Amino acid sequence: MNGRVVHFELPFDDGDRARAFYRDAFGWNVKEMPEMSYTIAMSGPTSEQGMPSEPGFINGGMFERNDEWPASGPVIVVDVPSIDGTLARISELGGATVVDRMAVGEMGFAAYFRDDPEGNIVGLWENAAPA
Repeated sequence: MNGRVVHFELPFDDGDRARAFYRDAFGWNVKEMPEMSYTIAMSGPTSEQGMPSEPGFINGGMFERNDEWPASGPVIVVDVPSIDGTLARISELGGATVVDRMAVGEMGFAAYFRDDPEGNIVGLWENAAPA
């Protein structure tokens, strides 16, 4: 199903402090991925592939806040069938792309846009075609 929120991202200034906070406050399982400068945050039980294994929750990630990243706060990520098509529609509606479509390993593609007159940053996710 497209158009659903499938991921969240939280920026941090101190990774160890942020990982400890979310682990201790909510029991999240956090896993550093230094090769991607990213931390996976699992908010509930997951399958062997790292996907949520029960309905009602999504997983997310954390990354170091920096001047190059357009969002200073949390970001939701929405599943779409085509990032390019969605970004074109968002542009027609007055939104603006802030990070173009980019590959995320072999899993899929991500992009970010400023979605509305309120200036929110929202992420897009497009799954890679099955091999």
